[in-house]
Amino acid sequence: MSIYVTGVGVALPGADSAAELAAAERPVGSVDPAAVLGKKGLRYKDRATQLGLVAAQRVLTDAGLLHDGTLTTDGTRVAVLVSSNLGNVDTACRVARTIADEGTRGLSPMDTPNASSNIIASEIAIRFGLHGPNLMVCNGPASGIDAIRWGTALLRSGRADQAVVVGVEPDNEIVRELIGGPVADGGAALVLEHADAVVARGATVRAVIGGHTRGADVAAGFRELADGEPTRLTGWFASGAAAKALPSELPGHDLAAIWGELSGALGVVQAAAAIGGFGAGTDGPVCLVAGSDDDDGSAALVLRPPAPPAAGPDAV
Repeated sequence: MSIYVTGVGVALPGADSAAELAAAERPVGSVDPAAVLGKKGLRYKDRATQLGLVAAQRVLTDAGLLHDGTLTTDGTRVAVLVSSNLGNVDTACRVARTIADEGTRGLSPMDTPNASSNIIASEIAIRFGLHGPNLMVCNGPASGIDAIRWGTALLRSGRADQAVVVGVEPDNEIVRELIGGPVADGGAALVLEHADAVVARGATVRAVIGGHTRGADVAAGFRELADGEPTRLTGWFASGAAAKALPSELPGHDLAAIWGELSGALGVVQAAAAIGGFGAGTDGPVCLVAGSDDDDGSAALVLRPPAPPAAGPDAV
């Protein structure tokens, strides 16, 4: 079954869309969730959750699944998958410190729900009425691409018609202490959709999900995907050590060099930037790589330029 990307949402400094993400040179300012979502319902929510909500609203709107705040599809058939390795770590650390210093009586009842490991995914589902499968992925450097692949698996298994995949990371004092440097304060989101659903609602295809690898050797995974593509790869997205393992003769893009550490958001942000590139004229498939040989694993995924599915049984 072919899986298509029918929506892109971006919430990064200096980039509010896939086109801006593909063209951005450096971050400017910061994302203001209240300006996008309104102030109602944001109080007591941590930064990662607020940024995730911004990306989710933008992607649902871009895909035509949200109009004037109303969901235009069956919410029970929409899955939510969020990738974030750092997410609410500031809340978790603050709660742990309070318990150590004051005991459980020192905890605020408004703060403790934010310590839940799946708070971002659950808040997105609650706010937009998305009652399909709900999954939080915290799987190291490859987490963002893993979330995309889990989204395709849910669609292919028939568990959902659409999957909202969000990758987001916050920048705050505790996160910087853990990472040792600046972190991208934002993320991106995709709507994935199977062919029958795309045809049924006449959705616009932004990209097609291609091959995928998961392993310990970045170069070998890239070669496997390149050999399996019917047309030549036109470029790649990777960061750090992974970028050094990829062919220098192809155009490469290191998004972490622009926005700082993207961690669990990396794969999803790469996908959004690649789709922005398709809109700007990139006419062939690109490879996304998250994780390196120095990590406990890496993942790679091919994205292909838009190609509308055919109607009927041949679509799947």
